[in-house]
Amino acid sequence: MMVWLRKCGDCGKYTLNRDKCPSCGGVVHVPHPAKFSPDDKYAKYRRVLKEERCNVS
Repeated sequence: MMVWLRKCGDCGKYTLNRDKCPSCGGVVHVPHPAKFSPDDKYAKYRRVLKEERCNVS
């Protein structure tokens, strides 16, 4: 069993809870990046999305 450290999106604190932050009740997410794969099928789409986000601001 692997335990993932999670980070609150609201206050930025780390926790092991999967549901919500114990401090502020905010939504938590896994702060770790996805595994690298040389056969990444979706890299092209992520680059396009990232470029669109940068050009919007």
